[in-house]
Amino acid sequence: MLVVTRFRVPAEGAPGFRLDLDRARQALSERPGYLDGTVGRNVDDPDLWVLTTRWEHVGAYRRALSSYDVKLHAVPVLGRALDEPSAYEVVEPGTVLNEGSARSLG
Repeated sequence: MLVVTRFRVPAEGAPGFRLDLDRARQALSERPGYLDGTVGRNVDDPDLWVLTTRWEHVGAYRRALSSYDVKLHAVPVLGRALDEPSAYEVVEPGTVLNEGSARSLG
């Protein structure tokens, strides 16, 4: 599972935000099921930031969000995210997509 969380942060807030985002990524990385993650900034629009994480499955990600350390260090930052869907299925050859779920029928 891939989670892409985007943020819009004015230039004057970028240094502090970067530290907060790194702390959030670190808290998430300590949870079971976390595979990897990166922090990035858009090359054309430097006010646009992204936190991308990969998880073994959606359950691992959802459980991670309920842990105390993640609530303390990541949830306040994640609450600043742009209001858009962020969880994605990884599509590779042979992948059976979750097309029949109530969420995807939308």
